[in-house]
Amino acid sequence: MTIVKAAVPTADDGRAGHRMIRNPVLPGFHPDPSILRVGADYYIATSTFEWYPGVRVHHSTDLVDWRPLGGVLTERRLLDLTGAADSCGVWAPNLTWANGLFHLLYTDVATFAGGYWDPQNYLVTAPSMAGPWSDPVVLHGRGFDASLFHDEDGTTWMLSMRADWRPGRDRFAGISLQRYDARERRLVGPDHIIFAGTGAGLTEAPNVYRKDGWYYLVTAEGGTSWAHQVTVARSRRLLGPYEVDPAGPMLTSSGRPDLALQKAGHGSLVQTPAGEWYLAHLAARPYPPFDRCVLGRETALQKVEWPDGGFPRIHDGVPADEVPAPAGVTVPPQQVSSEQFEDDHFDAPELGVNWSTLRRPATPDWLDLAARPSYLRIRGGQSPMARHRPSLVARRVTARRCTFEATMEFEPRNYRQLAGVTAYYNSRNWYYLHVTADDDGAAVLDVLCCDSGRVTAAPGLRTPLGDHRRVGLRVRLDGAALSFAFTTGSGWHDLGGTFDATTLSDEYAATIVPGEPEAWGFTGAFVGLWVQDLGAEGGYADVDRATYRAE
Repeated sequence: MTIVKAAVPTADDGRAGHRMIRNPVLPGFHPDPSILRVGADYYIATSTFEWYPGVRVHHSTDLVDWRPLGGVLTERRLLDLTGAADSCGVWAPNLTWANGLFHLLYTDVATFAGGYWDPQNYLVTAPSMAGPWSDPVVLHGRGFDASLFHDEDGTTWMLSMRADWRPGRDRFAGISLQRYDARERRLVGPDHIIFAGTGAGLTEAPNVYRKDGWYYLVTAEGGTSWAHQVTVARSRRLLGPYEVDPAGPMLTSSGRPDLALQKAGHGSLVQTPAGEWYLAHLAARPYPPFDRCVLGRETALQKVEWPDGGFPRIHDGVPADEVPAPAGVTVPPQQVSSEQFEDDHFDAPELGVNWSTLRRPATPDWLDLAARPSYLRIRGGQSPMARHRPSLVARRVTARRCTFEATMEFEPRNYRQLAGVTAYYNSRNWYYLHVTADDDGAAVLDVLCCDSGRVTAAPGLRTPLGDHRRVGLRVRLDGAALSFAFTTGSGWHDLGGTFDATTLSDEYAATIVPGEPEAWGFTGAFVGLWVQDLGAEGGYADVDRATYRAE
């Protein structure tokens, strides 16, 4: 059983044995949560950007413990990320249930330079989360953060923000609504702008809920950084006009640097079988002193009070580190999460649910679990800067202190063949402990660093390996400090020196262009296995074991 988070009794909760939800419930890179309940089962779908499988999903039966199911978009039939730019790809998926089918709506964003985005929206459906998933329905490309609303009269509507590329215009030009005909599998009728947003600006991430005769429109505003917030407006008619909650944002951490959870926003609501309400939202935990978020944007849950006829409320309008679980949820034995600890010997026929691959799906032409039993064979790909055929398989960093170790066998023939472990943010910011060959063909260990696109070799760390072709490699993150170690079988040896882990953060990756919305990095840090064969000469590495341990 792989469980994301386990809770313990809390003495001041006032209900003996009652559990608390501890935030973030999905630590590490799990942004833009779309939460859904079907019967007794809860699901959260999150953004994956340039990583496969597209749209990561977690499952729970109590809102406390969350089990990773892996990703939905596992093949190019469903998603093609070839050439995807950093922090582009899958943005803000939306998961709904109607007419016996799961509906997954997602946006594939091509760019966010110059205010263009080039967003293309797709819809796939399946009778269960395990699939099979239908071929994608191509929907409009007018904006991103799309969602579906299934109304009580049987109609289905698609919402999104509307993008306006024109210089001098508001790039976030309101919330768009159009009817979707499920039988014809296309949008029909006129496109309506139903909400222009508030003074916070950057209005996006719309979701509609119907309650007590009202349509409630939940949006994100203020941008997905420090000023982020959840805004609620309501109307008696789906097409509006919508009245904004006079009490202000439903949730924000703006102006509250004392809070552990920052950037709170981009929320979606869920109701329990007993009628309780919760908000899933993204948040981030910055590292002092530079307030950089190495773990990326994570998913948290807040308890919502929703009086009949009133607006939904969160206590004090700020994100709490702990909130009460739904009524009746009591304490089972604690369980260890596979996202916090996993020792993979690659004995299964497929990669485990916590692995992701960069820009191309995990197919046997480059990731082979059958060529050598109990090994993962990774055939070398393009350079770290290329965006078409990288050979990188990695997992999310889920804690400030964690260790990733791998044991591999590799025989490089020349300097064009490299294999090792990486701490990775994007194509412009990473660290890479690797084995390669020197000019004389001798195997050596070295560290490459990429800082804002500039690649350098860490001075004084190059280490001859002699005849050793089986080597253990380790990367450790200890807060802002990152270090490497290796072993050839006689104990671990630190390579010496530390590196700045905070360069692997949303903030460090940001691109600020005057007059344009701030283009932060969106993905959070990964650790993983990387192999290059720059001359296309058939180089590969065999990985015997990989272990991730969070503290």
